[in-house]
Amino acid sequence: MRIGILMTGHAPEELISEIGDYPSMFRRLLDGHGFEFQSWAVVDGVFPNSIGDADGWLITGSKHGAYEDHPWIPPLEDFIRDVHASGRPLVGICFGHQVIAQALGGKVEKFAGGWSVGPTVYELEGEQIALNAWHQDQVVELPEGATVIGSSNFCENAALLYGDTILSIQPHPEFNATVIDGLIRIRGNLLPAPIVKRAHETLATPTDNDSFGQRIASFFLAERKG
Repeated sequence: MRIGILMTGHAPEELISEIGDYPSMFRRLLDGHGFEFQSWAVVDGVFPNSIGDADGWLITGSKHGAYEDHPWIPPLEDFIRDVHASGRPLVGICFGHQVIAQALGGKVEKFAGGWSVGPTVYELEGEQIALNAWHQDQVVELPEGATVIGSSNFCENAALLYGDTILSIQPHPEFNATVIDGLIRIRGNLLPAPIVKRAHETLATPTDNDSFGQRIASFFLAERKG
């Protein structure tokens, strides 16, 4: 199965040699399931020729806001709607989670409650899981057809399911402690000091990256109607 990774951002240049760019993080997360991967840097205006270029699609995180005026966002939204209509599986992470909701009629905004950074506990379908967060923007209004399957006290719409074809989540199952530590070093000065302090102090908290990576893989591989 070929998974198309739509890169809506790049990891900080200073960290690439240490942590890799976003596609390499997702390859590690989804390793062992026989997937082939191909990436397109849509943030740089590089798009697939068609939704048929991959069997399933994944949209990465980004430093940009889904509501910002960038020339690559409207065609990405069109692509999302085409994938949705086709019934091919689509997974969105952080910005990907947000832009999917926006493309399908939801609303994303800069959350008045501030930032969530580092290990965070979510309630996901009756179970508690811990994943690393790095965001201020949130999905604040759901599109038609979206079901909330995960939330936290800070982020009400943290994980969404659209039928059996789209799965999206606000935190980053592809971010391990090394990634968060690097982001704190490079971008921590842009965040409130107490948020950064708390994230740094909890870096060693175990996360459920592997189990959520398994969930993403199973979602891609699931048989679907039609």
